[in-house]
Amino acid sequence: MTDSATGAPVDEYVVGKNDKLVILASSVGTVIEWYDFYLYGSLAAIITVQFFSGVNETTGYIFALMAFAAGFAVRPFGAIVFGRLGDLWGRKNTFLVTMLLMGLSTFVVGLLPPYAAIGIAAPIILVLMRLIQGLALGGEYGGAATYVAEHAPHGKRGFYTSFIQITATAGLVLSLVVILGVRVAVGEDAFAEWGWRIPFLVSILLLAVSLWIRLKLSESPSFKRMKAEGKGSKTPLKDSFGKWPNLKLVLIALLGLTAGQAVIWYTGQFYALFFLERVMKVDATLVYVMLTIALVAASPFFIFWGWLSDKVGRKPVILAGCLIAALTYFPLFNALTQAANPRLAAAAASAPVVVYADPADCNVQFDPIGKTVFNQSCDVAKSHLAKAGVTYTNIEAPAGTVAEVRIGDQAVVQSFRGDAMTTADFAAQKKTWDKDMSAALTAAGYPAKADSALVNKPMVVLILFILGFYVTMVYGPIAAALVEMFPTNIRYTSMSLPYHIGNGWFGGFLPTTAFAIVAATGNIYSGLWYPIIVALATVVLGVLLVKEGKDVDLNA
Repeated sequence: MTDSATGAPVDEYVVGKNDKLVILASSVGTVIEWYDFYLYGSLAAIITVQFFSGVNETTGYIFALMAFAAGFAVRPFGAIVFGRLGDLWGRKNTFLVTMLLMGLSTFVVGLLPPYAAIGIAAPIILVLMRLIQGLALGGEYGGAATYVAEHAPHGKRGFYTSFIQITATAGLVLSLVVILGVRVAVGEDAFAEWGWRIPFLVSILLLAVSLWIRLKLSESPSFKRMKAEGKGSKTPLKDSFGKWPNLKLVLIALLGLTAGQAVIWYTGQFYALFFLERVMKVDATLVYVMLTIALVAASPFFIFWGWLSDKVGRKPVILAGCLIAALTYFPLFNALTQAANPRLAAAAASAPVVVYADPADCNVQFDPIGKTVFNQSCDVAKSHLAKAGVTYTNIEAPAGTVAEVRIGDQAVVQSFRGDAMTTADFAAQKKTWDKDMSAALTAAGYPAKADSALVNKPMVVLILFILGFYVTMVYGPIAAALVEMFPTNIRYTSMSLPYHIGNGWFGGFLPTTAFAIVAATGNIYSGLWYPIIVALATVVLGVLLVKEGKDVDLNA
């Protein structure tokens, strides 16, 4: 069936008056899922105290990192499990289940007793809830994006699905706003003790509203047509990943689109937050306020780029965003340092730091599962400096030399060998050494934290807005681009996996990877090489391999 005026395909299942409900219901539910998912990251420091403080330092670190990483690591598995159900059972029914799992697991975290009350069961249950959250999110996004795209009129898929794309940022902003509101309402002491639970418990109310809205929806027109014509896949996993023509499309979608999109997304939002709070040592509340302002200001551009992609194509918008971001990250983050912590920038210029160490004593400190203890003298020194946001130069020392840190011409602080120590002795010695190292840095002018009065807040917000603008450019059209690459009978399964490998793995482990690079090189900006290289690789592969799909008929 075609439009008599334009000749474009028209789906008899599409009812125009329902379009707003389709977008609203899908978007609200997805916002809530992202809100739930991001609460842990925003409250990680408090949650660590509540659930991991009763175990030894090493075990606590492992649990904390597992709980953070679990949500990202299992997202591709959620995409496989729920993608298969979505192609067999329907888009609507599947993302109702994923939303229910996400909401309930978040609510459980809000009720979970601390380690002091139930012992080791507390961190174990917390990690389990994070696993369920990751699985649910892995199934939610693909269902919502596919559902909205299959309802969209011809020539408006980018515009319609861009409302789904805005939900990740909206979920992050909502989590920050709720946390800030509760902090102000109950005070910092009460928030750290019990107030942190409120944002988790509130999710049950949001879940109820979203379920009520989504239950009003009917199944997507493309899925109903496929079922009516008997063209559904009985083995969507095999058809998606066991047959080379479609598997090739999955790999192209991952390497030519979502990998680059993911690192730009995480750099512009999570890594920017991490950089300001952990590296620049800016007050956390101030960081949340500035980031929230910037993200709210940038968010309308998700819709703009989705709309524009309907005119010029998904591919040029996404790849242009990857390229521009990759070319401008270094100057932007340099400017962010000057604006956020000018005293740190001044100290780096007046008292440069040098690490004098045997290269054999220096390891690559990449540890995504938290099982490695970096106790060589070089590692002790470098990890402290990297966490303190201090740039340093590496100078090779003779074999067997104990590493030392030279701060301008004012101080030399010798590290220590911890590899022959017991875990307890190493922890005690490192605590003392960290204190001495911090004192030496402070004496040389390196601030322990940024002075909020000296933060150039308008400039920081502007830079964060630019980083967020890049996010909107690469993320706004990505749902439409992925949906258009695959046939209806395996669309949910096929598009979900590359999206969640890209965003869950390439993006989710960006902070860990960036920290390892910074610790190895001594340059607080060198971690940016990871998103830059991935983004540039995506540009090259995308230009060569990705086919434009804005005019594809989703019912073909």
